[in-house]
Amino acid sequence: MIVRNCAGGVVFNGAKVFILKNDKDQWVLPKGKIRNDALPTETALSRVKYETGLDANIVSTAGETSYEFFSLTRKQFVCNIITWYVMESKNDTYLINKEEGFKDGGFYPVNKALEMITHSQDRALVNLSYKKYLEYKEFETKQIYA
Repeated sequence: MIVRNCAGGVVFNGAKVFILKNDKDQWVLPKGKIRNDALPTETALSRVKYETGLDANIVSTAGETSYEFFSLTRKQFVCNIITWYVMESKNDTYLINKEEGFKDGGFYPVNKALEMITHSQDRALVNLSYKKYLEYKEFETKQIYA
């Protein structure tokens, strides 16, 4: 089995989260393989930018997920272990990278996105990340008025 370390972002803009529709018609989060000794944070930020066009910043860790699949090209099982980060985009202007096979995407209200997201562990991740994001925003607001 091939084990690949990956990183990705759960990107919020206000009460909306960014999701992508991949070439298998699955609604997913932006992520990618960590390459060339890059840090997980660097990979997460660069994959979000590459797949969505968004300039996001990391506000918190979100956790880790993993999944396995059989690679037809490699003729063996692959396990992706993804380190996730809660991110914020200050604007909602995005550009879906269709050359990477993404068909659609955008910011959706969190409740709507939770209905759309294909995989249950991604739904749980978005739910947890949104709570962390709201805590961050509350802390940020208190700092402004302190």
